[in-house]
Amino acid sequence: MPSGQRAQWKGFLKFGEVSCGVALYTAASTSERITFNTINKATGNRVNRIFIDSETEDPVSKEAQTKGFEIENGQYIIIDPEEVSAAIPESNKTLEIEAFIPCSDVDDVYFDKPYYLTPDKMGGDAFAALRDAMKKSMVAAIARTVLFRRMRTVLIRPHGKGLIASTLNYDYEVRSSEKAFEEMPKLKIQGEMLDLAKHIISTKKGEFDPATFDDRYEAALADLVKAKLEGKSLPKPKKVQVSKPNDLLAALRESAGMMKAADDKPKRTAANANQGTGRQRAARGAAAKSAASKAAPQRKAS
Repeated sequence: MPSGQRAQWKGFLKFGEVSCGVALYTAASTSERITFNTINKATGNRVNRIFIDSETEDPVSKEAQTKGFEIENGQYIIIDPEEVSAAIPESNKTLEIEAFIPCSDVDDVYFDKPYYLTPDKMGGDAFAALRDAMKKSMVAAIARTVLFRRMRTVLIRPHGKGLIASTLNYDYEVRSSEKAFEEMPKLKIQGEMLDLAKHIISTKKGEFDPATFDDRYEAALADLVKAKLEGKSLPKPKKVQVSKPNDLLAALRESAGMMKAADDKPKRTAANANQGTGRQRAARGAAAKSAASKAAPQRKAS
């Protein structure tokens, strides 16, 4: 069990006649993102959300609200929350594996949300046996159960010491890729243009490391909040110039030349690169402390 984290679901994982107790923990969370409140400009106070009747514009209390399904424009079938609850499939708290499939069989577009699947104290042996057998067989498992008041299909894969359980979108929820690309013109790229594009790809090969990717939106929001606190304005970002068809070959040639020049230059070691990043972070931290110390006497004086 991850320390300080509460299980989102607890139940049993069953394969064949073997079952073991398991728990699901959220693998990805947005709780660390910067969030904003809606504020009244005139007063500076936070705004509360109030539900109103669309016709009378009178406020509607929570006790007076119910569910409805629209059959025509402005015409609804009223459905009570108790009726919705009664229609939800009954949960048996069991993730029953229906089939083992090659890991590559499921298109990524069907992936919904990932969860860490861990064993309880009594089911460790059965859990480990399933995990190791799946690793050696290079397969994933398809299971179904009621999760969070809905019948869900789950893809289970070995991951480190445990398993990853990813809920899957239903087929009707995934939009057709053919429709998405139907208006794309039929183009066949060949000759120098294709060779240059392949050359650029070959010079930029690497490995996926999520730790190296920064959330630029979150960083920009943090800078914006900091600048507002310090009474400063942020520089406007430069506009991205989109390559025109007539300039594409020239842009590819220029890119290929730049890549080659970059390859000829001596590269910093990973240790030096990390040190540089550390210095930049330290500089930003020092600047922030300096700004805060300068702002403090002003606040006291006011």
